[in-house]
Amino acid sequence: MKNKKLKIAFFGSSLVSAYWNGAATYYRGIIRALSERGHEVTFYEPDAYQRQENRDMDDPDWAKVVVYEATEAAAYKCLEQAAEADMVVKASGVGVFDELLEREVLKLQTDERLVVFWDVDAPATLDRVHNDPNDQFLQLIPQYDMVLTYGGGDPVVNAYEALGAKKCIPIYNALDTATHFPVEPDARFDCDLAFLGNRLPDREARVDEFFLKPAALELNKTFMIGGSGWGDKQMTDNVKYIGHVYTKDHNAFNCTPKAVLNISRESMARYGFSPATRVFEAAGAGACIITDYWEGIDFFFEPNVEILVAKDGAEVAAIMADLTEEKAKAIGEAAYRKVLAAHTYKHRAEQLEKLLYAKVKQTNEALA
Repeated sequence: MKNKKLKIAFFGSSLVSAYWNGAATYYRGIIRALSERGHEVTFYEPDAYQRQENRDMDDPDWAKVVVYEATEAAAYKCLEQAAEADMVVKASGVGVFDELLEREVLKLQTDERLVVFWDVDAPATLDRVHNDPNDQFLQLIPQYDMVLTYGGGDPVVNAYEALGAKKCIPIYNALDTATHFPVEPDARFDCDLAFLGNRLPDREARVDEFFLKPAALELNKTFMIGGSGWGDKQMTDNVKYIGHVYTKDHNAFNCTPKAVLNISRESMARYGFSPATRVFEAAGAGACIITDYWEGIDFFFEPNVEILVAKDGAEVAAIMADLTEEKAKAIGEAAYRKVLAAHTYKHRAEQLEKLLYAKVKQTNEALA
């Protein structure tokens, strides 16, 4: 069994569009790495939220992409096709017929076919079910062969297992070396501190504190914010808003500023051990990263050596006031070395493969 290559059916938000879809680069990194190890992935995504009109990549040669109409009939047809797979994945936050898919994928479960729930926003999912005892998903959690998450550490694992999950394993974000790497600086993104993230209720107050407050405190520095939804946000004159940044420009966005800022969403920071995908993307570009504090940072990067950490906006401002080009370069280079050594999607795919083979072996032994 150890040499068996798996056919995987994956129901997610979108593989080919990062438009209002922060999980895109995570999906791409994991699935590309699985393909490189010989596994076949079919990614089923709904035609919704203008993502197909805002694609930032063509269909890849390392996965089959099936775009289906946002109708129940189309979703059921995809489920029928998924019955040919060895493993079926329902990701969180598909955005269309999530409850239907969460329920119906479990009907494909057999002794030979694993059905997995892959939570790309575990804090939000856990908060939701804890606040609603009638949430359908509460009854489904114990039925999945396993729950995978892209972050959360022990707080998320313990929370899922308390809800009856057979097994919960974090498969953390990582660097996709095929798409994120150092490039030459681009004058469009020249500034002292840059932040990239969509405007979301779970993030906005932290952006006010960790980005806009330092900008107001350090008026002699230049700041840049990219992402959707910030157009009507009040900002000081030293902040430039550039709108949605397509993934093809992420490397230049990360390489050009003196430093880039990571701001976790509130729920991610509360659970901890939840680095954003952009932390690894920025490290892969050799950027000097400043991050808001969250538990578990030192599990991934060494503070003050490979990453700079701030507990509030005043600390961000203080870091920027003292940050020299030489120090920024040294921190970026150290982060780059760490991410290549321990945090690529090749590392994550190897972890996932071992986990899946162990589960299959366990099932076969139980049937023997």
